Amino acid sequence: MSKADLFERLDKASEITLSVKGRKSARDIPRPVWFVHESNTLYLLPNYGSDTNWYKNFLANPTLKISVSGSEEIPARGAAITDSGRVKDVLSKFSSKYGDVRKYYPKPDVAVQVPL
Repeated sequence: MSKADLFERLDKASEITLSVKGRKSARDIPRPVWFVHESNTLYLLPNYGSDTNWYKNFLANPTLKISVSGSEEIPARGAAITDSGRVKDVLSKFSSKYGDVRKYYPKPDVAVQVPL
């Protein structure tokens, strides 16, 4: 899939399938997640912040896969965002896209940035 096709799908989607490697099982664990796409970057916000299992798995292995609307999985490598100012910025991006998301993200202490 070309980047243009990927970006077009991302612009139309409200969620993606995120797969991370289990830190204990080493198996791919897929789950639907909300996201924000800006330019060449995807932002992810774990529901329970640093306590979220997929985030803990991601910290153990920052390689992940994303799939949009059932498309082929795209491998990527993310980076954790732990600076509170940057996390607030990501939370603001989520609120702009999905409305007031604070009840869905009660512990916004971390986020993930994925260059595409």
